Amino acid sequence: MDDAPRQPGFAAVVVALSAGQLLVWAALYYGFSSFVLPMRDDLRWSEATLMAAFSVGLLAWSGASYAVGAAIDRGRGRAVLAGGTLLAAVALCGWALVREPWQFYAVWVVLGVAMAMLLYDPAFVVLTKRYPQRYRQGITALTLVAGFASTLSFPAVAWLMPLLGWRGTLLAMAATMLAIVLPLHLWALRGDDGSAVAVAQQRAGGDNTLREALHQRTFWLLTLAFTLYFFTNGALWAHMMPALASKGLSQGEALAVVVWVGPAQVAGRLVYAGLGRAWSMRLLGAVVLAGLPIALALFALAQSPWVLWLFAALFGAVNGLITIVRGGLIPEVFGRAQVGRIGGAMTGIGLLARAAAPVSTAALLLALGGYRELLLLLAAAGVVAVLSFWRGIAARR
Repeated sequence: MDDAPRQPGFAAVVVALSAGQLLVWAALYYGFSSFVLPMRDDLRWSEATLMAAFSVGLLAWSGASYAVGAAIDRGRGRAVLAGGTLLAAVALCGWALVREPWQFYAVWVVLGVAMAMLLYDPAFVVLTKRYPQRYRQGITALTLVAGFASTLSFPAVAWLMPLLGWRGTLLAMAATMLAIVLPLHLWALRGDDGSAVAVAQQRAGGDNTLREALHQRTFWLLTLAFTLYFFTNGALWAHMMPALASKGLSQGEALAVVVWVGPAQVAGRLVYAGLGRAWSMRLLGAVVLAGLPIALALFALAQSPWVLWLFAALFGAVNGLITIVRGGLIPEVFGRAQVGRIGGAMTGIGLLARAAAPVSTAALLLALGGYRELLLLLAAAGVVAVLSFWRGIAARR
């Protein structure tokens, strides 16, 4: 009699992981900004002190990415996602108890590691290894659902905060991790994770190890492309509202522009799910990355609201689709055997750039003299990202 745990079907695994991604993104990533003002008013800390903790979390995420990917490559995907959920719950409880800034930063080191174990990339790698013929479909479905995380996060926290206070809201989020996300991960990721097949393919000569990837121009060119994307994305979000204000927009008018980014992100994924799945990741990546400098140039040069709305729609679509590109391209180019290590190395470098972006672009803003010049410089970085992506793909061929 076979006592091995029965593995759920593809659709069930995708649904479970998608629900988990929706909740962890809502709690760990988008939830942070909702707590800044309540914590400032309660603890009398400056906003800069509070915001710096998120950068600490990004650095911890970056530092843990490779180790997380390597663990999944060794067949420990279930342990990584379940362990990350437990770690997130513990850290959220710790956040609810902080009294001093050093405690808050320590919590965000732990939360950064939890994010590395949970947010997108680990789930992508798990799907890639378990379902080598269907992982692109799974990644697309997962990102569609998780695209509503911000839509869930802000109203949920706004509803809970008056009832429970900011500390009680964090405890409720921790309870959600334990009561919903943890059981989903434990149930969905039973059985064979596909690692043995991936290792066999590597031994047959079809897949690259990380060591082999590091000796290829393709790896470094693609890493440069994605790092420039991470940097420009982080810079733009950090300066979005001041840049819109520099064009004479009120806060309400600026919000009317920014609000379109989220729906455009989901819309881009829906269009891809319906019409673009026949495209290779190479072609999709080139088209999507080309949209980034165009969007930034529109923002820099815009003189009317409709151009800014066009920027928001294009920027949102790029944000939505680049996630699918990153998840699908690495196994397509380098194979599945060490996709966790290779993707983790790329992500770690990119997250360092994202963490550095707000401060470094603030210094650039002072040197350049205005947001128009800064946005055009970021657009130029976007052009370099497109060229690097094309050269990387050409080198692989």
